This record gives sequence, structure tokens and C-alpha cells, in this order.
Amino acid sequence: MCMKKVITGIKPTGTIHVGNYAGAIKPALQFLESDEYTPLYFIANMHALNTVTDAELLRKQTLEIAATWLALGLNPTQSLFYCQSDIPELFELNWILANLTPKGLMNRAHAYKALVDKNTTMGLHRDDGVNMGLFNYPILMSADILLFDADLVPVGKDQIQHIEIARDLAQTFNQKYGETFASPEGYIEKDVAILPGLDGRKMSKSYNNVIPLFSEAAQLNKLIKQVKTDSSLPHEAKDPNTSPLFTLYQAFAKDDEVLNMREHFRNGIGWGAVKDAVFEVMNRELTIPREQFQNLVSKPKEIEDILQDGATKARMIAKEKLIQIKERVGLLHI
Repeated sequence: MCMKKVITGIKPTGTIHVGNYAGAIKPALQFLESDEYTPLYFIANMHALNTVTDAELLRKQTLEIAATWLALGLNPTQSLFYCQSDIPELFELNWILANLTPKGLMNRAHAYKALVDKNTTMGLHRDDGVNMGLFNYPILMSADILLFDADLVPVGKDQIQHIEIARDLAQTFNQKYGETFASPEGYIEKDVAILPGLDGRKMSKSYNNVIPLFSEAAQLNKLIKQVKTDSSLPHEAKDPNTSPLFTLYQAFAKDDEVLNMREHFRNGIGWGAVKDAVFEVMNRELTIPREQFQNLVSKPKEIEDILQDGATKARMIAKEKLIQIKERVGLLHI
């Protein structure tokens, strides 16, 4: 049976928070349990250059992202686990794809459009602060996906455009040069919600409203106490579908616990009791990974060895694929 490839990358651009875990890492790790998929996990440190300009910070955050994956259950013997920067074939493909990418397609990319809209609102030049790393970001992401013929790419709902761009570029290449790339599909875990932050908005470093994934228990409890609630009284019914606390609870609790909490919301429960319950399930699920994370970051050489071993295996695939691509476009000498 031909196993499908599923690929997930995370940028080392800050502390991993519970939104990253529930929305990206946890769903991606579920593919390790299936016999139908070959999972590929990578640290997107080249993408991070767009925002991280401190070399030591980038190295530290790369180490921490690797330790996070491993602490949460990534088994490098069951998958490919590597750093993006260790696969030079990606950057050759990035340039090849760039020559097939209409500028108008990049003009419509969400990250670029968001910055243009922000600049316009502030009365700045539309391209103020825009570098080519940001503008061409979707092309390199397409290379990440297409070089390994990934079939599935787990993403959040706000990331699906990147998969559409990768599909467009694969189709364009295939039409011009013959069938070469698989057509990737975005995979959105139907039960994964976008987790709210402390202020009720989407949890995001840019909003400064995050709950770091490996917060110590006391800090985790303190942060949960800060989550925004409404003014309803303990005996009043509450809507779990609009409650940031319920969404956080659901991401970490067991199915029967979620059903029980829904019942409490219908019958009335105080927000203090809800916050205590959220802390209990989150701390329960994260205590062991937190300890494993601290142990792993204290052994950077072991992590580097794991990443280098993964890169060696990934490059075997990448080199073979790039030879085919370069032959198709005429870059190999006769």
C-alpha cells in the first residue's frame, strides 16, 4: 500500500502557546498513530528570518520548538523530523517556482494584504515594512510541500490559502513540464477550534494574549484566572459555544468531561469554578510534557543529532525529486 505523506511545519518565532498546540501540533501528531500516512515534521527556521533577526534567539527558539515536538510525543523513528535550513534543495525549488508565480497571486496573499491594509489605515506607504521574504513567503511554503509530494497539510482555517497557492503552482508546473508534483490537500481537523486568548480574541503573540504551553503550574493557573468572562451570575445558564473558557476546556478535557461541563453551563456554574476546571484539565495534560521539555532543552546536542539524522533522510527524498524537477525544466546538462 502506498502511504500518503502529511507535512507540518512550525516557525520558531516565539514561545509555543496552547493555541499552537491545540490547533497545529496535536492534530499533526495524530498521524503517527495511523498506518496510512508517512508524517513529515519540520522547523521552519528559514521562514522565521522574516521576523527574527537575532542569531542567538533564532537558535534558542529552534531548539525549543524541536524540544516541544519531542516532548509532546513526536517519535523521530516513525517520521521525518528536520530543520528547513538543512534541506538546500528547498531553496532551488523555491527559485524555480518563483519564476512560475504571477505577482498578482502574491498580491492577494493574506499576510501581505493584511500589512498593506494596516499601512493604508495608518497613512503609510502601502509597502512600508514589506520585504521580499514576507512577499514571497507562500512560494517557499509551496516548496516545503511540493518537494516532498505531500498529500495532506494540516492547517488552521486561516492558513488554507497557502495550500491553494501550492496547488496552483503544482498545476502550473505540471501543465508546462508534465506531471511532476502531487496536488496537496489542506487538512482541517473538524473538532479543533481556534483557541481564544486571555482577552477573548484569537490566541496570538501579536495580541499579547497567549498562554505559554509549558507555563509552570502556578503561572498557568494565574493566566487562566485572567481569561475574559461576561457578567452572568453563577446560577444563570451560560452558552458554551460563545465562552472562551469552554473552548479552552474542550481542547484538553476528555469527551465525558466536556459533556458534563456542557450540562453545568446549561444549569448554571460560576466562572471561578469553570476556571478551576480549566486549570485542572490543562495542567493534567501538560505536566509530563512540561517535565520532558525541560529535560530536552538541557541536552541540545541530543536534539541536534536527531534533527541531523532527520535531515539526512529527508535529503535523500529531496535530492531525487529535485533531479526530476531540474531535468523537466532543462537545468540538467546533457
